[in-house]
Amino acid sequence: MLAVGKQHRGQRQALSFDFFHVAPLSIAALLDYLIGDPWGWLHPVQVMGWVIDRYTKLAFWAFKRPISLRLAGVVLTILLTVGSGMAGLCMVAITRSIHPAFGLMTESILLASCFAGRSLRSAAEDVLQPLAAGDLDRARSQLKLYVGRDTENLSVSEVLRAVLETVTENATDGVMAPLFYALLGAFIPMVGSAPLALFYKAASTLDSMVGYRDAPYTEIGWCSAKADDFLTWLPCRLTVLTLAIVSRNTREVWRICRRDAAKDPSPNSGWSECAYAAVLGVQVGGTNFYRGVAKHKPLLGDAMQPITPDRIRKALQLTRLCFLIWLGAALLA
Repeated sequence: MLAVGKQHRGQRQALSFDFFHVAPLSIAALLDYLIGDPWGWLHPVQVMGWVIDRYTKLAFWAFKRPISLRLAGVVLTILLTVGSGMAGLCMVAITRSIHPAFGLMTESILLASCFAGRSLRSAAEDVLQPLAAGDLDRARSQLKLYVGRDTENLSVSEVLRAVLETVTENATDGVMAPLFYALLGAFIPMVGSAPLALFYKAASTLDSMVGYRDAPYTEIGWCSAKADDFLTWLPCRLTVLTLAIVSRNTREVWRICRRDAAKDPSPNSGWSECAYAAVLGVQVGGTNFYRGVAKHKPLLGDAMQPITPDRIRKALQLTRLCFLIWLGAALLA
């Protein structure tokens, strides 16, 4: 009887572990798909952005030497990534101690804030809908909200290329990489999904705000850029592999990626964009203007098909499919 009792307790503990690690991921995925980021709600990325902005202003005021700014950037990267992860860990632990359901919803909401699937779809539609109505000027102004390039004189085809490049680049660092770290955290006892997802989200936010080679962020953003490149490398390659498999043309997609992706100066965005281009049969890259200065991005993929709104929506569907495949595989594991 004692042995049987121990066995039943072990089964209950296993079920509890499975539920409290699987349920937040499933709820978060559903929240991101149905709701996304509600307007007016305080978002973790807003808090991260506030900290980055205040810290960099203070660093630029206090330090003038390049080495001092680089060290300040290292401190910023460590503080924000580790601090975000620890904040998530504490929030989940505290709310779970109040009531398990409260902890479950807290972790689910924190996780949903790390996934940008709904946000990517909304951003794409914000541009595609005016284009469908023939309002190119409005499409350009909407696109300006999401990209850094000059949009005032873009043609319809250039607007569509910009949307596809944004959707495919951010598919990795905005959707798949946060999911990768959330899944990794689910298998680490005493950590959980939300802390590791927030840890990665902080690195990604740092890269988007200060991880530039141009002044004034060259030194202070150096560590942020390197950290984001390192943390995104593996989930990016796994995303490319998943896309290649679901395309049912694995060898050709991988061949095109090996041929073109390395041309991009980024170790990850080139692979992400190239994989989608190869699956969709389109070509991305070319000349973009930033504050009137022309910059040429390498051509990725083969232009077998033109970039159309349907191709962009297909890219979004591919991201959703990859997300569900990873999530399903983790649940089975």
